[in-house]
Amino acid sequence: MGILNNIRVLDFGRYIAGPFCGALLGDLGADVIRIEKVDGSEDRYMTPVNPGHPDGEVGSTFLQLNRNKRGMTLNPKKPGAEVIKRKLIESADVVLANMPQSGLKDIGIDYLSLIEIKPNIILASSTAFGAAGPFADRVGFDGVAQAMSGNLHMTGNAEEPMRNFHPYVDFTTGALNTIAILSAIIHRRETGEGQEVQGALLASALTVAGGTLIEQAVTNVNRVASGNRGQTAAPSDTFKTRDGWVLVSAIGQPLFERWANLMGEENWLTDPRFGDDASRGEHGDELCERMQSWTSTRTTAEVLDALDRARIPCGEVLSPQQALHHPQVDAMNYLDDIEYPGVEGTYPLPRIPIEFSRIQRQKAQRPPLLSEHTDEILGELGFSEDEIAGFREKRIV
Repeated sequence: MGILNNIRVLDFGRYIAGPFCGALLGDLGADVIRIEKVDGSEDRYMTPVNPGHPDGEVGSTFLQLNRNKRGMTLNPKKPGAEVIKRKLIESADVVLANMPQSGLKDIGIDYLSLIEIKPNIILASSTAFGAAGPFADRVGFDGVAQAMSGNLHMTGNAEEPMRNFHPYVDFTTGALNTIAILSAIIHRRETGEGQEVQGALLASALTVAGGTLIEQAVTNVNRVASGNRGQTAAPSDTFKTRDGWVLVSAIGQPLFERWANLMGEENWLTDPRFGDDASRGEHGDELCERMQSWTSTRTTAEVLDALDRARIPCGEVLSPQQALHHPQVDAMNYLDDIEYPGVEGTYPLPRIPIEFSRIQRQKAQRPPLLSEHTDEILGELGFSEDEIAGFREKRIV
């Protein structure tokens, strides 16, 4: 996949939002250089899949989000590092980082510093709270944005706020920053101008929560969490079967009609309590109780088969282990088997979640070992072997 073959990205990202953006650009063919601390950045070691390995631990998220990248180490604040940083920036099209503006300035990759070196550079930054406002310089993670967007209030139950287990805000921000970078690249090709593009975790979380926020602003409904049960349609919930759990969502009149017919409750089609999604949501307890009584006498396979034949959306609640080996996951050919030094066997790497009809997808390259490509990259920038050895001795790289 070579759409971005002539684009070089300096990835100063950490944790998820920045590295995921860099991974997507690498999937599209960009030369992405992941720049880590000399001893390795924090996200390299989080949730290790090979704890205590003598050749170095590596974390599961790092293995996912640093595919298709070359890796080098650099301490940009170390005396003597400026010449390396300047040549890297001169060679790059995009600089990618997720940190507050003060952090960018601290290591000299804020937009004003970058354009002094390369006027048409593209800087893509993402922060927790955006570049303006009283929280502009605060740090934050995915869960903080979930909390401040209303998601924790609406997830779980009314007595205990609960975050989503998977960090959807981080991944959303990384994907949106990828769109911004691609837009900036197109703009530069048309005008010659670089620019700064900015994302924020809180902005991403507010985007996902947009419908709920609009409803609250207009209607003052003041919803609270209701577990897995839907509030604006029914039946929409998780239901226990004889041997597991399923999630069922009957949203909209056609689906409700098919569901009522399947349940043998045709009389509910003229019941004013169930006349539309909103009223069905208000009376969801009765509809979900009916659904639960039906699923409790059937196996998961029987439930899924009957609902599928009725064309009602449903899905089995799977553990991560079950998801790995589900026949639909296998059929999608979405998980590439990747080897990484020090990790036993192979690991399943989720590839770019898009299908192209004209662009050929290449199997992902494994993430880099710590400092694996430092000498190679510095050599490309024109530094001699002796100079590189000197940088290492001073722990600049």
